[in-house]
Amino acid sequence: MAALACALFPAFEASPAFAHDALKSSSPAKNAVISSPKEIELEYSAGVKFPFVVLHDAAGKTVELGEPRLAGPKVFADVQGPLAPGPYTIAWRVVSSDGHPIEGEIPFSVKGSSSSSASPSSVAESPAAREPSAAGTAGVPGWIWGGLAVLVVLGAFVLIRTTRRSADREEVDAD
Repeated sequence: MAALACALFPAFEASPAFAHDALKSSSPAKNAVISSPKEIELEYSAGVKFPFVVLHDAAGKTVELGEPRLAGPKVFADVQGPLAPGPYTIAWRVVSSDGHPIEGEIPFSVKGSSSSSASPSSVAESPAAREPSAAGTAGVPGWIWGGLAVLVVLGAFVLIRTTRRSADREEVDAD
């Protein structure tokens, strides 16, 4: 039992080190009302890999962006042309520095001329912002739970074998 406890202690102690990176800031910012952006900038808490950035209008149609570029903890994507007034959503996905994917959405609106400006209700109709997925950002990583399950099964196996051997030895000693 002591060996099992010793094996489990480092697993629980190390779990904070496996926290995923997070989006720190974005331009355009969440729920901002801006003029048409020329570039999307996403800044993370640490360096990320394999960036994927998509821009959708209110109808869900994809707006063309340039290839995402990495610069340390930042990801940049050029907007290929001026955006029409209305709500938009940036959908992003990157691989965190710990190797796990994280993703989210950032709604914003492009303001137009006074006759065609986006109304507050159209901003409210844009998809709600999602923070990085809860499955990938909170709690203990799945591989640790899997390792714990293996240790519990092995511990039970050792305990059962030890108990059976003790019972067999007591029978031999009794004779």
